[in-house]
Amino acid sequence: MKLHTNEKFTWSLITCKLPSTPVTIMEGPTSTTSSLPAAGAADKEGKSAEFHPFSVSTPQIRAFHLAWLSLFSNFVSTFSIPPLIPLIRADLALSPSDLSSAATASFAGSILSRFAMGPLSHLLGPATASAALSFLTAPAVLSAALISSPASFLVVRLLVGLSLGNFVANQYWMTSIFSPSVVGLANGVSAGWANTGAAAAQFLMPQIHSLLLSLKLSSSAAWRLSFLIPGIFQLVMAALVLVYGRGRDRALTTESAKFRSETETASFWGVVVRYGLGDYRGWILGLAYACSFGSELTTDNVVAGYFYDRFGLDLRAAGTIAAAFSLTNFFARPMGGVASDAMGKRFGERGRVWALWAALTAAGGICFALGRAATLWGSVAVMCAFSVVVQAASGLVFGVVPFVSKRSMGVIAGMTGSGGTMGAVLTQLLLFSGSRFTTQTSISLMGIVIIVCSLPVTLIYFPPTNKSDSKADQDVDGDEDYRLLQSN
Repeated sequence: MKLHTNEKFTWSLITCKLPSTPVTIMEGPTSTTSSLPAAGAADKEGKSAEFHPFSVSTPQIRAFHLAWLSLFSNFVSTFSIPPLIPLIRADLALSPSDLSSAATASFAGSILSRFAMGPLSHLLGPATASAALSFLTAPAVLSAALISSPASFLVVRLLVGLSLGNFVANQYWMTSIFSPSVVGLANGVSAGWANTGAAAAQFLMPQIHSLLLSLKLSSSAAWRLSFLIPGIFQLVMAALVLVYGRGRDRALTTESAKFRSETETASFWGVVVRYGLGDYRGWILGLAYACSFGSELTTDNVVAGYFYDRFGLDLRAAGTIAAAFSLTNFFARPMGGVASDAMGKRFGERGRVWALWAALTAAGGICFALGRAATLWGSVAVMCAFSVVVQAASGLVFGVVPFVSKRSMGVIAGMTGSGGTMGAVLTQLLLFSGSRFTTQTSISLMGIVIIVCSLPVTLIYFPPTNKSDSKADQDVDGDEDYRLLQSN
């Protein structure tokens, strides 16, 4: 079926587009009856070449809103616990070791789920995989109301942390429906807006607790009932994705169909997974994401308690400052995506890679300074600067990911996404566990680690456009971004 792109959008706060061209949509691996129509400008593969995040006019944009809101609910669930930890700690008599182990378990839970979500998104479709994981983890959020011991607290944090695996499905979904010329922006906005769920949780959970206290509930009953809100929200979003998003799983492009035919004659695990795991660039991007998103997760987990303990703030004030750290995701991560797309158009993949390295190095330096800041407002100012740069670096990471391997894109996304949470686990264990370092010293050391571990990014190599030996690349005419893609 041929679809012509004749619809024009007259307003948008963010607009990126390519010339309109007729496109042919091929049926994908999860369906034999349906395909995604393209509206607005589209590239040769039927992916949207325009990104209008403040619109709902096209199927791609409606899928974008489902994807980011679903992941937003997962972040709300995962970070609904940290702002209430001072209350939970007192109620359950949790030791610093108990809290550190539970925080590590929360991050560890998402490592396996993120790695698994890459292949699952390839096999089931990103919407189906996302909805399934949200349905499976929502009961863990609701059960936070029932924790009664350090062991049950750890188990709940582990299970709730699994929901962050939906990040990989989110990025896979965006890459499958948006053109390379805007995919960095689409990935950045989708993940950035979703990550503000951590800010929402940091801000709202203390407010919900205060509201319940005003209803004459005890403090213990109030914090327990507070978890009903994020749990129900996650269930609602999972249902919406399952009902309205699965049609997008049936919409794969000609390139997806071609690779699917290859994997039908060879083992999926022997071809798609093997090539993905064998690409050194995927491992380096996982390390880069450990430096960016890993340090962001760690900061999300400790920043409220840091301001509460060091500067003697009350629970709501500390939660509001912690929320500011995550809230910058709304524009900072998309800013990284915009920078990646701009550098890609100007310098090719080399530009995307060097922009990523520069952002990581700057983030490490600012993180070091955060640990050295001695005053409340100085710490807040440096924290805000760190949040902007480190979240932009996360956007820059996923500005590179879609260009590593078309065939093994889900695996590369899973490797990179799990690298982020692996970085958070290692940082929590090595720097924020026990009493070897004060929190401010640990923050400065984290900055040094970011600078050192970002150096391998400079080793990432993509063949120059005119030397590409990929037949898939040569088949694409007139799109410099696609010429840099490697089909493995």
